[in-house]
Amino acid sequence: MQTGMFSRRVIGAVTLSLAVFAFGAGAVEAQEARIAAVNSDRILRESVPAKAAQTKLEAEFAKRDKDLQDLAQRLKSMSDSLDKSGASLSATDRAQKQRDLSQLDSDFQRKQREFREDLNQRRNEELAAVLDRANKVIKQIAEQQHYDLIVQEAVYVSPRIDITDQVLKALAGSSSSN
Repeated sequence: MQTGMFSRRVIGAVTLSLAVFAFGAGAVEAQEARIAAVNSDRILRESVPAKAAQTKLEAEFAKRDKDLQDLAQRLKSMSDSLDKSGASLSATDRAQKQRDLSQLDSDFQRKQREFREDLNQRRNEELAAVLDRANKVIKQIAEQQHYDLIVQEAVYVSPRIDITDQVLKALAGSSSSN
């Protein structure tokens, strides 16, 4: 008898929950949600702030990149020279040139690794700043146009709800005023 009473209570609670859910769902249907989507990859590729960040990074790292290219050329020249004249050198001279070449190669590898790490860190900082600005613009658009939800990552987005172009235009406008 206890089991039957428990079952009726559970069934009654589930029925009540379903009724509340159905009522709530009806309320949502009556008020249409405004949803939009933004393509973050396009923002990071095409926006004025992203292009400015790329130009800034190129200028910031141009000298180090040039120095690395010069060092690579020097390394190649030393290697070619050792290949050509290695047979005619004394064992001591050849060993010394190989040590010098090895040291230069190690130095080049270290500088190249440091360059990549520094560039990646700065790129991440700049892209984070671009995304922060984009998110502020997206929030402004959401508030001004009364969107309930704007997503940035989705498997599929209908062009009908894609507002990426609008965000790009707003970012271009906000860049000229900054």
